[in-house]
Amino acid sequence: MSERKIIHIDMDAFYASVEQRDNPDLRGRPIAVGHAGERGVVAAASYEARKYGVHSAMSSQKAMRLCPELIFIPGRMEVYKEVSGQIHEIFREHTDIIEPLSLDEAFLDVTENKKNIPLAVDIARDIKQQIRTDLGLVASAGVSYNKFLAKVASDYRKPNGLCTIHPDQALDFIARLPIESFWGVGPVTAKRMHALGIHDGAHLRAWSLDGLTREFGKAGALYYNFSRGIDLRPVEAVRVRKSIGCERTLEHDISNRSSVVIELYHTAQELINRLSAKDFQGNTLTLKVKFHDFTQITRSITQPCKLTTLDVILPLAKRLLAEVEYENHPIRLLGLSVSNPREQEEDTRSVTWEQLTLEFEEWKEDV
Repeated sequence: MSERKIIHIDMDAFYASVEQRDNPDLRGRPIAVGHAGERGVVAAASYEARKYGVHSAMSSQKAMRLCPELIFIPGRMEVYKEVSGQIHEIFREHTDIIEPLSLDEAFLDVTENKKNIPLAVDIARDIKQQIRTDLGLVASAGVSYNKFLAKVASDYRKPNGLCTIHPDQALDFIARLPIESFWGVGPVTAKRMHALGIHDGAHLRAWSLDGLTREFGKAGALYYNFSRGIDLRPVEAVRVRKSIGCERTLEHDISNRSSVVIELYHTAQELINRLSAKDFQGNTLTLKVKFHDFTQITRSITQPCKLTTLDVILPLAKRLLAEVEYENHPIRLLGLSVSNPREQEEDTRSVTWEQLTLEFEEWKEDV
């Protein structure tokens, strides 16, 4: 069986780049998409702003301290969705096997492609050029024989990068790769790995499967394979929505129980509205709490019934909140999500992927 040909496309500073494209006065200037208020959060930052250390999910106040010239731009999600659709039309000129990860990021399987182009790197180059010419935006692309390496490659030479990792180069490349660059290794996991003497791919590869599984559970097997250039996951052209959630960044940090319950009620009501709008049914409720120091926790509960109404969800949310100690640890943000749909009655061949957007407070798993 021949090697797969996988491309990972990642738009460079997508939201911010769209704003700079549409408003020439913003080009070359440090901008942030989001809200500049006291409780605001940066949703995206231009590369000019990133030079100062500004990045997404950073508080607006900190961003402005790092970059006093920072310009805040309100987000236009409908515009970003429209542009994302245009980008995907370009993808579909080459393949229908497309797995979106977000509005600005996707995997493409071009092992067999519509234009019969033999080299995946040439397809990636064509896609980048067409995005630049037709849409006035810049993308980075990674090419390899699996998803893990294609994702790593797209990050390797950002912005406007194009990197190919060939099978005969993969092990040497991975050996030099910082552990923070491995898919699924976030700051907390990286810190644990450093404590174990794991700083790069070579260190990771030296560990046994049993050792990594003992330290990191199921993820240990994933790290074991990644360190050896193994990733058998297919590019999934169809993705079914698995959760819906919403978050509320509070105007002030709160620790008074009655105040927290009131905010929880409003969050639950917003969740109900979103569930109804998307006709989504699930049976697992997850509470997310972010504290004043930006640490966060999640708590989940699964029920046999479908979670669709306020009189069912709110008591469960209160039960989860009772497990959280916040009297001496004020809360900055509350989030609720419903997941784990028990029934998928639709024919998945007719399901199209759609990213859930929550006005720049999107429900995201930490990775």
